[in-house]
Amino acid sequence: MIQALIFDCDGTLVDSMFAHYSSWRKALMTQGITLDEQYFYRHSGTPSSRVIPRVAAEQGKEIDFQQALSDKEKHFLESIELLKRIPHVVEIAESHRGKLKLAVASGGTRNLVHRQLQQIEVMDWFETIVTCEDTEYHKPDPHVFLEAADRLQVKPEHCRVYEDGEPGIEAARRAGMECVDIRTM
Repeated sequence: MIQALIFDCDGTLVDSMFAHYSSWRKALMTQGITLDEQYFYRHSGTPSSRVIPRVAAEQGKEIDFQQALSDKEKHFLESIELLKRIPHVVEIAESHRGKLKLAVASGGTRNLVHRQLQQIEVMDWFETIVTCEDTEYHKPDPHVFLEAADRLQVKPEHCRVYEDGEPGIEAARRAGMECVDIRTM
């Protein structure tokens, strides 16, 4: 019996993946690093603090990650007003408000996740929001979803996750939660 719904943010509730890719691409260009779009999407849900240094290392480049992250966030926030809801997923959250417990569990940073949820006007729908700062391990590790379930006081087997990326789908499976791949909806 499902008692809680847990939603990923980027690419699940918010149509933001291209904005993230574009912002990272611009930020990394200044450090002489190129970012392949498909590589970026394959690692959706994995914190950038793990993905971006790996990209730099694969290209034999040193990276000032904090500077790149600062530049990326600046580029992203400059275009945040262009972000839109992913309608069919947001409708699921809206239809279950007040009926089931709702959470967001994202590999994104707290600031950007909160800003996106505010932009699409759903911030107050969720009892808790778990971001990369809240867990030591990240997708495909299940910790982000287990932390959300713990905060909601719902057993993992009573949670349904909505995800758009392979690492997140694997994390939900490892957490023992039902998972809906929104790409197939």
